[in-house]
Amino acid sequence: MSEAVNLRVCVIGLGSMGFGVATSLLKKGFKARGYDISAETTARFVAAGGKGAASPAEAADGADVVVTVVVNGAQTEQVLFGEGGAARSMSKGGTILSFATMAPQAAEDLAQRAGTLGLNYIDGPISGGAKRAAAGELTIMASGRPEAFNHVRPVLDAIATTVYELGDRAGIGSSFKIVNQLLAGVHIAAACEAITFAKALGLDIDKIYEVITASAGNSWMFENRVPHILQGDYSPQSAVDIFTKDLGIVSDLGRGLKFPLPITSTALQMFIMTAAAGMGRDDDASVARLIAKVTGIELPGGPEAA
Repeated sequence: MSEAVNLRVCVIGLGSMGFGVATSLLKKGFKARGYDISAETTARFVAAGGKGAASPAEAADGADVVVTVVVNGAQTEQVLFGEGGAARSMSKGGTILSFATMAPQAAEDLAQRAGTLGLNYIDGPISGGAKRAAAGELTIMASGRPEAFNHVRPVLDAIATTVYELGDRAGIGSSFKIVNQLLAGVHIAAACEAITFAKALGLDIDKIYEVITASAGNSWMFENRVPHILQGDYSPQSAVDIFTKDLGIVSDLGRGLKFPLPITSTALQMFIMTAAAGMGRDDDASVARLIAKVTGIELPGGPEAA
């Protein structure tokens, strides 16, 4: 076993993305520990060959690298520095890999707190979805000190195919991710609007998908999310609530900069309305279900899906 694989690693947050990260580490030979607020999810990780823990502190006991894959900055702060948090249990000189999407200032603040404990902090929001996480093929938009990157390189290599090193301080990675999420959210909302509009025109929406994905109007989100609509399957790969959060961050930053974001604002309202209709935890392609309900269109899967 290589010295790199002997790095003591734990993953906190074993949701759809975190579970893929953790199991990718196992596949590459790391003896990873994991923690999730759901005991059932932690048990699933143990069944996959990992070692479970009853708290973030227990998971991180003596760890060289702690990977946090939670929803936002507040949750990241809680699992690292709250009661039973991971940071004080880590090995001195260890590195925190923070994968949550958050406001840049929040990432800077967390990095400063980590530094007071003698820990490195990499601000590394991830992109790629649950399937690419499970395959160890994520894209990471990261910033932090060079020595921190050198320390965790084997971990990054195990879980990602592309790692952008974007600067030497926390906050830069989060800023890049926020630009990505602006586009992702707008593209999902546009894809849902387009496919329901096609249905309203009486078109074969399976054929629309075939034609658009071979044409200039295609986007990665159209190609990735519309199949959920065609199958009538809204099991969450990425939930509506994620984009109410992320586009909310974009909106807050724009307001602070006095920078107009009219298209983002429209997309944000679509996600908020979808969440208000009871679909916040469903797949973000559920924006199409909202439009269908408003317009009386029947999507695949029938009235229950729509």
